[in-house]
Order: sequence, then C-alpha cells, then structure tokens
Amino acid sequence: MLDEGGSGEFHRRPEPSAADAATPRVLTILSYVLEKLVARNEQLLVLGRRHGAHDHGLMSNGEGGPRRVLGKNFNAFHGVRAPNISIPKYLERLYKYTNCSPSCFVVGYVYIDRLGHKYPDSLLVSLNVHRLLVTSVMVASKMLDDAHYDNAFYARVGGVSNAELNRLELELLFLLDFGVNVSARVFESYCQYLEMEMLSNNIGTTLKIEKPSMNSSSSTVDDATEISVEDTNDTSSPSQLLD
Repeated sequence: MLDEGGSGEFHRRPEPSAADAATPRVLTILSYVLEKLVARNEQLLVLGRRHGAHDHGLMSNGEGGPRRVLGKNFNAFHGVRAPNISIPKYLERLYKYTNCSPSCFVVGYVYIDRLGHKYPDSLLVSLNVHRLLVTSVMVASKMLDDAHYDNAFYARVGGVSNAELNRLELELLFLLDFGVNVSARVFESYCQYLEMEMLSNNIGTTLKIEKPSMNSSSSTVDDATEISVEDTNDTSSPSQLLD
C-alpha cells in the first residue's frame, strides 16, 4: 500500500469519442456535494468564531448551543490559504492526467466521509479539501486499478511535493486505521446516494459508475503552479502546514 509502485508504462488508448471525452457524471455530482459540504462547514467555522471559539478547539456545548470548530485531526492536510483552483477543476485535473477509473472518485469520497464520521470535530473546508482529495483518490486507485501512476506523478498533478504526498498518504491511512477496503454493498450505497443527489438537484437523469479499467494513457502534466501548495509554514503540528 505504501510503496510508490504502479506501472510506469501505459498503453495509449484510441482517440476518445465525444461521449468518452466528457467529464464523468460522478465528478460533476461529487463536485456539487463537496462544494456544498465545504460551504456549510465554513459557515459553522464563522459561527464558532463569533461565539469566541478557537480554530483548533473541539466541539463543545455551552449556553449558546453546540459549537463546532476546526479540530486537529486534519492538520497535516490544512493549508494557510486555499489553492487557486476550484473543486470541480481540481477533480477534472486528477481525472484528466491520472486516468484512474471513475470508481476511484467514489471510493475516495467514501474515505473522506469515513473521516467525517470518525472525527466529527474536524471539518472539511477549503483549506484542506484539495489535499484530502488527491490523497484519497490516489489511495483508491491503488486499491482498485491494476495500473496506476506512482506518488510522484500524483504529487505533480495535485500541486504538492512528492515528500508531502508520501506523508499525507501515511496520515490518511492512520486516520482510517488502514480501513481502506470498500465492499460492493457500501460502494453501491454511495452510488445510490450520489444518484439521488444528482436527481434532486437536476444535474442529470442517470448516473453510471464505470468499473476500474486497465486502459490508461501517458499524459504530459501541464504547469501546476496555479495550484501549487509549496509555500511552507513552520508550525508545532505533526506535519508542516503547507499553503
């Protein structure tokens, strides 16, 4: 799991048809779900600060009602400011260059949702969502796809250093207690949830999650400086907090 393995040679697939070239619907609905969750969580942070909560406090129940503020469990993924790329564009970038199967994005979302249930005091916000996404999708690709790029390539696509992504992978695995297996039943339940979200928000009429595929193509990654998170900050947290 922790090896930076994966095939360095990929077969180039034929020129895609217009339908194949379109962004998978799962990326569209995941973008919507994640953006809605991030917006809600950041509103909770604002509310917590107005009640005098601290950024790294825990959930507390006082006279003013439940206060939910940013916990410490996601510190390794937390930056000093959000990258200059939206969640939809970031997901499209990961899909475009890594060619991981669309199923990897569903399983990556399962990991993030598991973290949310396990650490309810730690919120998914704009300062950590990109790192959590690239790490979760990369781990999912190692679990699902027979051929996948290594950590160094994912790091370049995701706008982080290779060393940082290695640390984030370890952090994610320990936060999940290495619970990275997703059963067919759980996978189907998440697909059904995403399908209902899609229908209820008029995003489409059907949602088809493709099976993991061996077919990949070698891609040249364009300049990632617009999403680079290499501006480091020295902190007392277990890992450096990168922008």
